[in-house]
Amino acid sequence: MSNGIQFDPEAIRALAQILRDTDLTEIELVEKDSRIRVARKPPASPQAAAPMAWPAGMLPPAAPVPAATVATVAAEAEMPDAKHPGLVASPMVGVAYLSPEPGQPNFVTVGAKVAQGQTLLLIEAMKTFNQIRAPRAGTVTRILVETGTPVEYGEPLLIVE
Repeated sequence: MSNGIQFDPEAIRALAQILRDTDLTEIELVEKDSRIRVARKPPASPQAAAPMAWPAGMLPPAAPVPAATVATVAAEAEMPDAKHPGLVASPMVGVAYLSPEPGQPNFVTVGAKVAQGQTLLLIEAMKTFNQIRAPRAGTVTRILVETGTPVEYGEPLLIVE
């Protein structure tokens, strides 16, 4: 009899479905001494065209910067320092929800005073809604995700100062 990791094939299929539904490339679950990682290769990028020879003395036109690159740089510039003392990071991969149900008010808003242990938002993972609680009392100064946003482990969710 093996002492290896016991796994549920249906749970693996559910993780793979989350990867497909959220365009994530990897999910990892760690519990005590067990670890399950499901990963997929990102979609292949289109083949680059062969470089074109330009006449001597002429430069090729500047390639436009893809919008995704501009958005990524802008998002990174707005992201808080990962060492910010009030940063609340995602403890798991899943989908963030700011309210308990659609149409209901958000758990917190910018400027809201929160108590340690108060629910800030939910992260749905494998059809389970997990409460993300305030690690300390303070004021919510930034909310960095929107309802329905896929989040990865360690991703900044909000700031409590």
